[in-house]
Amino acid sequence: MKARVEDAEVEERVAEQRELIPGVGTAKGLFLIAAGMSFVLSVSLFFSGSRDQGIFVGIWVPSILSAGALLLGRNGHE
Repeated sequence: MKARVEDAEVEERVAEQRELIPGVGTAKGLFLIAAGMSFVLSVSLFFSGSRDQGIFVGIWVPSILSAGALLLGRNGHE
């Protein structure tokens, strides 16, 4: 009985270490990181003088988040 409890604790620790963002699963974390990087790139392009390219890249953010919601939404992935 005690071995089962210890095994469950070890598995929980391993799962926590695999998370890119604490409290968020690996797959969701990847989508959030991709959306964040797109946002930062968009802002940097916009303010560096490439306004049209910045706006274009900024449109990617909701697209990435929507794709993540569609692919990972309530299928038991998290």
